[in-house]
Amino acid sequence: MTRLALFLIAALSGAAHAEAPRHVAAEYAITMAGVKIGHVSETYQRTGDAYAIQSVTRAEGPLKVFLDDQVTLRSNGRIGAEGLKPEHFEQRQARDAKHDVDATFDWKRGLLISAFGGKTQEVPLPAQTQDRLSLMYQFMYLAPGTGPVTVAMSNGRKVEQYAYRFVGQERVSTPAGEFQALHYARVNENPAERRADVWLATERANFPVRVVFEDPRGIKLEQALLTLQLD
Repeated sequence: MTRLALFLIAALSGAAHAEAPRHVAAEYAITMAGVKIGHVSETYQRTGDAYAIQSVTRAEGPLKVFLDDQVTLRSNGRIGAEGLKPEHFEQRQARDAKHDVDATFDWKRGLLISAFGGKTQEVPLPAQTQDRLSLMYQFMYLAPGTGPVTVAMSNGRKVEQYAYRFVGQERVSTPAGEFQALHYARVNENPAERRADVWLATERANFPVRVVFEDPRGIKLEQALLTLQLD
């Protein structure tokens, strides 16, 4: 179930978005081969220069028969000239706590302090690293670029670099309606790497409205917007 909730998506570059919302409530459907297997509920709240994000993914449809589970992700931090700056990230899995993760972003020392599986470790923390949840909302604060870019992203246990390219501007259809969107795709030099594509709605503060994830075996998951409230 954890893998249904976690995606690798594009990075952004450019100037701060002047009209980023202070509150977001969004819901997504996760489908595989057109069959709904999961539901995502997310909230984002900005209070002063602080932010808090929560994402809850639960199994639905055929998957729920075999794996009735729920994954909750939380990200908290600050907002500055470069957008979101995570300070803490956590993952909780309802049925199996061995997958739980707690991560602290120690920016002064340049370290990610990760607690996972009963162990704590420290790994180098590059500047402007996002966690896998804050990255989704960083789009609201930064204007997309059209050239290849790289991003440092942490899953709470390690930090990895990913490269993405701008595919183009497209009209994308979701259960929430049609949106004019910017399409980004992960650059895969290794065929064994997972693919990921993301569409950002240009008239909705560059909010992600569709994400498609495909692993090397050809298994494809799609996360599509059901409802969206921006205040």
